[in-house]
Amino acid sequence: MPRSRAFPLPQPLFDEPVFNEGQPIPDPTRFKVPHPSDAKLYSQLQQLLYKDVVGFPLSRLPPDGLYSLADAYGPHGPEVVQTIESAGHIVFHMVGDIGASTAAKYPGEVRVSDQITAECQNSPTENRPSFLYILGDVIYDFGEAQYYYDQFYDPYRNYPGPILAIPGNHDSFIVPGTAAAAEPLVTFQRNFCATEPVVTPEAGSLHRTAMTQPGVYFAFDAPFVRVLGLFSNALEDPGVISSENGKWSAIPDHQLDFLSAQLAQVKSENYPGALLLATHHPPFNYAPPSEGSGAGGIHGGSPAMLAQIDEVCKAEGVYPHAFLAGHAHNYQRYTRTVDLASGPYTVPFIVCGDGGHGVDALVRAKLGSGAVEPADGADVSYLDSSAAIPVSGLVLDRHDDRDYGYLRVLADPTTLTLEFYPVGAGAALAPADTVSVDLASHSVTSSVSIVTRSKRQSRRPSRGPVKKGAGRAH
Repeated sequence: MPRSRAFPLPQPLFDEPVFNEGQPIPDPTRFKVPHPSDAKLYSQLQQLLYKDVVGFPLSRLPPDGLYSLADAYGPHGPEVVQTIESAGHIVFHMVGDIGASTAAKYPGEVRVSDQITAECQNSPTENRPSFLYILGDVIYDFGEAQYYYDQFYDPYRNYPGPILAIPGNHDSFIVPGTAAAAEPLVTFQRNFCATEPVVTPEAGSLHRTAMTQPGVYFAFDAPFVRVLGLFSNALEDPGVISSENGKWSAIPDHQLDFLSAQLAQVKSENYPGALLLATHHPPFNYAPPSEGSGAGGIHGGSPAMLAQIDEVCKAEGVYPHAFLAGHAHNYQRYTRTVDLASGPYTVPFIVCGDGGHGVDALVRAKLGSGAVEPADGADVSYLDSSAAIPVSGLVLDRHDDRDYGYLRVLADPTTLTLEFYPVGAGAALAPADTVSVDLASHSVTSSVSIVTRSKRQSRRPSRGPVKKGAGRAH
């Protein structure tokens, strides 16, 4: 029986998670709740977007606690895990910045959600994606409860698995005057960090239950992979994960203890799987090296945040196999070579923030100079000038600032593979970029497949041939 937002049925509604409608229902064609322009509000907020951070509670689990895929699936979790282990690998999705804030952007978000969902529905059992992990900015512009239905629940109404998320700045920034009960992080936690599988008012008439993550930061453990998700807070830039020795007094240092405990556990148990680290704000976001080449994208990198992460990694002697982020509304893949006591590691740093909100240029024109985009394979070590760990190179292997898209990730006992799939008119249903990491040696190999696109006026001219095998390896 359909439920209204004003009169939801008593909670909890289900004794196990529900992920979709059972029978696919048609695409949404428009917002149910009109989304007025926030341009005036942005102009009023101005510098608050760069100085107002938010506090957040401790995770329900201890710092070394794990929230598992079996937990996410509920009573059927052990069966799901057994199927994955029998297949010998796991497949899942990752994407950032999904929320479409205008009617013009909405078709882009729906195309991404449709293609992600279709992969689940059409894949054979052994290759069926097990979950979706959102890299922040689920709801625009400021995480309002009334927009969850249009921007999240309806587009993903047919996705047949858990959808996990770390909050982004748009899921957490508090507009002055917002009532405490309506603060965006409160709404985010109601929909992603519930203590039991309830249907929230934000889901409207749909049946997807809230996720039961233990907090806005958490360690997600699945067969062959573990994802450490950090909340990089509410600023437009930069990302912040701690008080930074009192600079951001409103932010607790919970996540430093969490990261240290998780890495220590990885080391003590000699964890054999792929270790991923996820934040919303990216450590690196491309900007040209000199004047006359234009300006960087709308957002910058977060060197102080990366330095703190590096310091913990160095102290524990553990580094993730890959670093994932969103925030910048395009696709970028870097290879960073870090030097730990155990030897040099080549680590993919991937930005995938083109999940539906928009696609932004990597480089913008500035003061009359044209926007000069980098060649794939460019040395961009200058972006890593504040490293807190020995590094010996940073390469921009591949980028796409033309298409919406998402990541399809595969992990098995020896290898982590990340594929970027572009979505849109003229984009083939094939990965435009693929990178693989050998888990034992932390060595990166990569291959790039060039996606054929239809020629449209909205496309910028081709940048020339794409280099293959640009990732560094040892």
